[in-house]
Amino acid sequence: MSDFGDWYRSVPRFTRAWFTGTVALTLLGRFGLISPLNLILLFEPVKRFQIWRLLTCVLYYPLSPQTGFHYLINLYFLYNYSRRLEEGHYGGRPADYVFMLIFNWICCVIIGLVADMPLLMDPMVLSVLYIWCQLNKDVIVTFWFGTRFKAVFLPWVLLGFNLVMSGGGVMELVGILVGHLYFFLAFKYPQELGGPSLLQTPAFLKQWFPDEIGGVHGFGVPPERPPGVPRGAGIFRGGHNWGQGHVLGGN
Repeated sequence: MSDFGDWYRSVPRFTRAWFTGTVALTLLGRFGLISPLNLILLFEPVKRFQIWRLLTCVLYYPLSPQTGFHYLINLYFLYNYSRRLEEGHYGGRPADYVFMLIFNWICCVIIGLVADMPLLMDPMVLSVLYIWCQLNKDVIVTFWFGTRFKAVFLPWVLLGFNLVMSGGGVMELVGILVGHLYFFLAFKYPQELGGPSLLQTPAFLKQWFPDEIGGVHGFGVPPERPPGVPRGAGIFRGGHNWGQGHVLGGN
């Protein structure tokens, strides 16, 4: 238990909160302590001011013998890639990381309401994974059976694998779309196309979660360009039911 407590406290706070909320709501729904019908995204109840559904729909996942493995894979991606983003690119800038999560969450909820998608854990997790892959596009990751490829291709590999294995893919496409939108507005548009920064972390978030000493200040800092690559070179290239990515040599 002490080892578990040490591990739990070592997880960065927003990844820890997201992970904890997902596990707690899923188990509460699984054992009938909360009705799952009160946790999913439905338009009519939201119109009746059941606004908690806007949040619980990205945290809750229905557990069953058929979905249990997929849920565990979701938890792995959530923990692994959210932690890497929070400790890596957004290290020392908690407000900017929270704003990224809020932006992705709002986009997922809007698409969910329009497309009648009551469960949004998959696209929310994949959107964060997608952003990490774009910021670390040349990192080599491994997939099932030892296959290796650059991280930029991981979301598409997960999409294709899920499409073949279960005939799905819609959730992965939504996650890729949301992650694509954030990455384009936060990095590619202001850096590559010379446009204004359209995503600015609100001042109240900076007040609630001030930058930490030693962190990179400011929002929308583009990923570092390799030496010799001109400014005009593009950095953006174009789910996850069964695969998993591991950075070689990482933790």
